[in-house]
Parts: sequence; structure tokens; C-alpha cells
Amino acid sequence: MPRPHAALEDDPDKSVPLYRQYETQGMVRQISFYLSDEIGAAIHYTDLLYTLRTASSTDIVYLHLNTPGGNFDAGLQIINNIRASEAHVVTILEARAYSMGALIFLAGDELVVHDTCQLMFHNYSSALIGKGNEQQAQVMASGKWFEKVMRHVCRPFLTDEELDRILKGEDIWLDSDNIRRRLANIQKGVPATAPRQPAHAKTKPNAS
Repeated sequence: MPRPHAALEDDPDKSVPLYRQYETQGMVRQISFYLSDEIGAAIHYTDLLYTLRTASSTDIVYLHLNTPGGNFDAGLQIINNIRASEAHVVTILEARAYSMGALIFLAGDELVVHDTCQLMFHNYSSALIGKGNEQQAQVMASGKWFEKVMRHVCRPFLTDEELDRILKGEDIWLDSDNIRRRLANIQKGVPATAPRQPAHAKTKPNAS
């Protein structure tokens, strides 16, 4: 049964919620959340956060993801609550999960990927206000914070070399085949992907 925002669809003047929640009850309680838009402020996800915090070890929480990313603070709070939840949390990539959406996907206890999906990882963006020295301090603090989150959440799915490239400004795009291959390697206990070789190492000179 849909809850708690179904009535909003009858009034076009009311804002559309940033997620949908559905619950099925039986021997095992299953709760589904659909994150199908940009990730907004944390206040919009109170129901999701409360569900994760109060769920029992016999509950299953499904997070269906189709999002371009969005608010870093809200995404990080969702990730921290996933990690703290006693429930088994299944993150399902249904189309795309970019930026913070990709990090939420990696936070699940079980990761499910549909056939034609994408993940995208990149560096954060922000706007600054205040005096020059305050902006410089904010840049330094935010950069260290973002790097710590990325290395904590994304390894071993992403290598340290890939994370370094992201922190330098590169975007990394992965399709369903690549995602599944990495997840299978991690399950086997081997590196998710082979490190990138420098161009000069790809061709060996002939022995004289």
C-alpha cells in the first residue's frame, strides 16, 4: 500500500515529494523507498531515516535508485543510517545513480543492478560566501571531508588510483556490465578492477 503521500497526486498545486514509500507486511517486513529525483534537503527523508533507525534484524529495506545525485549532507545522513540499521538494506540500481546517488548505492548490504544502468562518480561542487580567508578555510575543510567520505564509502569498489583521479576532477562512468564485474570480483575476494597501466608499460620493447 502506498504511503504517506498518495493524496498529493490529487492536488497539482502541492509539491511532489522527493521519494515514495511502500510497505508489505508478512513473516518478514519489507519496506520499499523509491529515490527517483534529485536528492534534496535531509528534512525530506525523515521517514526513510526513521525506518532505517527503528527497523529490526528481520526487516528488509529496499532503496530503488534513479537519481542524478544532489545534496551531500542528506545523502551522507542516509548512508550513515543505512550503515547503522539492523535491517538488511538492499540498494537497487534501476536506471542511473550519479554523484551522491552512486555513493548511496554502494552503501547497501546487498547491491542489485538492472541490465541497462549507469553509475557516475565525480568531485563535489559548492558555492562559497564570506571573507577570503573564510572561503579558503571552507575549501580545505570540505575537500578533506569529501575525500574521507569517498575513501570510506567507495573502496573497494573503486581503487585508490580511481579515487585520486576523481579528486583531481575526473568523472568516472560505469555501465551495468562493469558494475556487475566489479561486484563479482569483490565477492571473490580479488580487486574490483585491475589498476590502470601507464601508456609506456603497455608495450614491452623487444629484447636485444
